[in-house]
Amino acid sequence: MSLSDATREKIEHYLDQDRVVLFMKGSPRQPMCGFSAKTAGMLDSLLGEYTSVDVLADEEIREGIKVYGQWPTIPQLYIDKELVGGCDIVTGMFNNGELHEMLGLEKPDRTPPEIIITEAAAAKIAEAMADHDDVALHLQVDADWQTRFSLAPAQGGEIATQAGGLTVLLDLASAQRARGAKIDWVSTMQGEGLSIDLPGAPAPVPQMPVAELKDKLDAGAITLVDVRPMDEREKASIEGALGMDATVMSQLEAMPTDTPIAFICHTGVRSQAAAEHFRKLGFTAVANVAGGIHAWSVEIDPSIPTY
Repeated sequence: MSLSDATREKIEHYLDQDRVVLFMKGSPRQPMCGFSAKTAGMLDSLLGEYTSVDVLADEEIREGIKVYGQWPTIPQLYIDKELVGGCDIVTGMFNNGELHEMLGLEKPDRTPPEIIITEAAAAKIAEAMADHDDVALHLQVDADWQTRFSLAPAQGGEIATQAGGLTVLLDLASAQRARGAKIDWVSTMQGEGLSIDLPGAPAPVPQMPVAELKDKLDAGAITLVDVRPMDEREKASIEGALGMDATVMSQLEAMPTDTPIAFICHTGVRSQAAAEHFRKLGFTAVANVAGGIHAWSVEIDPSIPTY
């Protein structure tokens, strides 16, 4: 594919706008692929602002940037109009501190985190590793504080820590988030598995009883957002609640991050996911309505039908 003059001008216009430009799938807040999410997450941890370009919104840019930088994949990070590379290269530079240096930042803290792996968990992990040769144990804690263990060769640049007789490798960002982690092997109703407690993780979205919601609505002290589709809202709804759609989503994202917002659905499951999404965007006063519209009908207003 050749690069048209018009597409080249578009790309160079973006590069002229900012020192740091990330061509990615989606946006940092709503990435559309894992590699884009990982790269944006590393930049988010280092920079307050940078320019991101959603290549999915412009097919000419999506294909043209591959020709422009002679790099076949997305995402692509540019600093000072020079191509740094894709996810793997950026990850390596992030872990060894080269990315910090390129951005004029202080060298990262590479102190290995202190973590605890219980005897039961260590035995299960060692058992899993016994069937694999030449692999290392990796622990990843992503920007959403989701954890994942994997067995893979060491890539170099990871931070190694010792716990429970095991060596655990972490990337730089995961090492910061994993400080004080406790890893155990537990049995629950869902079965057996690893349990990972992260003391540094933000508190989960609180559950708001419907009685508390009523008090706040009566006082005009909260914005209520109903995440159910229109057909469900027509069956039963609370007066004044905002129906979730693209326009409301944009309005909410533009609000100050300390705005009190409660999310509601039928029983509290879907609204929990919506509330978590906004918590991850930095909103500090979001809540999930426990029991949803069903609980409101049963406990507050019986005139609203249940379904």
